[in-house]
Amino acid sequence: MAARSPHLTAALRGTPVIALLALSLGPLTATPAAAATGTVTGLAGKCLDVAGAGTADGTPVQLYDCNGTGAQQWTTGADNTLRALGKCLDVTGNSTADGAKVQLWTCTGAANQQWTVTAAHDIVNPAANKCLDVRDNNSANGTRLQIWTCTGAANQKWNAPAGDGGGGNPSGFVVSEAQFNQMFPNRNGFYTYQGLTAALSAYPGFATTGSDTTRKQEAAAFLANVSHETGGLVYVVEQNTANYPTYCDWSQPYGCPAGQAAYYGRGPIQLSWNFNYKAAGDALGIDLLDNPWLVQNDSAVAWKTGLWYWNTQSGPGTMTPHNAMVNGAGFGQTIRSINGSLECDGRNPAQVQSRVDAYQRFTSILGVTPGANLYC
Repeated sequence: MAARSPHLTAALRGTPVIALLALSLGPLTATPAAAATGTVTGLAGKCLDVAGAGTADGTPVQLYDCNGTGAQQWTTGADNTLRALGKCLDVTGNSTADGAKVQLWTCTGAANQQWTVTAAHDIVNPAANKCLDVRDNNSANGTRLQIWTCTGAANQKWNAPAGDGGGGNPSGFVVSEAQFNQMFPNRNGFYTYQGLTAALSAYPGFATTGSDTTRKQEAAAFLANVSHETGGLVYVVEQNTANYPTYCDWSQPYGCPAGQAAYYGRGPIQLSWNFNYKAAGDALGIDLLDNPWLVQNDSAVAWKTGLWYWNTQSGPGTMTPHNAMVNGAGFGQTIRSINGSLECDGRNPAQVQSRVDAYQRFTSILGVTPGANLYC
């Protein structure tokens, strides 16, 4: 394969035998939303409500019939808080555990008071990467609210006054940081949202071409393939070290100046082979032939190599993945361009299904349909 090694997907199934960067979500920052005030409605059309209109720290927040009182008027703003009666929606005890209750508390700016409304109508606390949840799916008045792992169920769906699926996103990317964290709850700390958004300038047409639906579908498609290649953004480098010496093509005039075993799979698309490092580095203005380790040490460089492949390489397919998404060929053609010689046309339907499942999950998070032609 001229553009991509056939070993990459298989490599992810190997037993980890090398040190990885520590797995960590790290501190998460919610996406600011445009300030707005109004009711927040959820299960059974009932409202997010401060119990008894109390203003004391620790007053429970519950589900209740909408009544238009100040106890149900919530303001979302650029500081990422949800405020009522002059205080903030707060996760008790700074907890990130499933079932941690929410309450009203003096605003502190702490992570347990940060919230983002997603395009899928979840209200997410990014510090916990969990959703505002109606306990036990119970729509009775007075049901206490909590945070819980996001499931997409009706008891986690809200219509908030921001009304725009999360408000302004300072990165300009169609995927907010909260949505990114929801997509990759167990990701390696190396794969930062900031690294991804810093890489976007290398290919300004990515996820900015066509309608809002097309832009979000392309972002979901890229991230779904990336998720498959890296086990959910867990693996930074190829796990099967026995493969490392096989990625040097000495027939190339520039050889392998970093060493015979230096061009193993790295990054979100698991870039491998000396000729791919040379081509990607030349396109990006980075010397990756002599220093391939940049792809595993610099998050923005890693993301740029993934975007390089996505936007410029067709692999075993007939078009780039970018063109497949913006021209309506469908998600299946992105699979063909990335690993079609090993997976498409019935060669490995389980791997294809894994990619499709991720794509459908991510489009759901972004609030768009997946479109047609999902398989290859």
